Amino acid sequence: QVQLVESGGGLVQAGGSLRVSCVASRRTFSTYGWFRQAPGKEREFVAAIDWSGGITAYAGSVKGRFTVSRDNAKNTVYLQMDSLKPEDTAVYYCAARPSADIGIQKSDYDYWGQGTPVTVSS
Repeated sequence: QVQLVESGGGLVQAGGSLRVSCVASRRTFSTYGWFRQAPGKEREFVAAIDWSGGITAYAGSVKGRFTVSRDNAKNTVYLQMDSLKPEDTAVYYCAARPSADIGIQKSDYDYWGQGTPVTVSS
């Protein structure tokens, strides 16, 4: 069992930056994913990173603006969000899966955090 705790969300103006973090309760070589859910919408894939940090994947809507990274020594995965837009407003969730393969579907992930809210004002 792995517990995931996100932090770093908040209010930022459009064009600004924010970094959200996710700390795992124990060391794991899992693949991590970031998803987000805006009010009234389905939870959607944002980014993912493999256990080594060498392979990443991004949703088209964030590619070039968001960067996912991880620090295995700290059991932490990060999502750096730059050039934020109002449409990026959502609750951001961290997820983990005990597999070396990156997943981009919600069903690919076994463990989820509680989420951290991000609001981008125009």
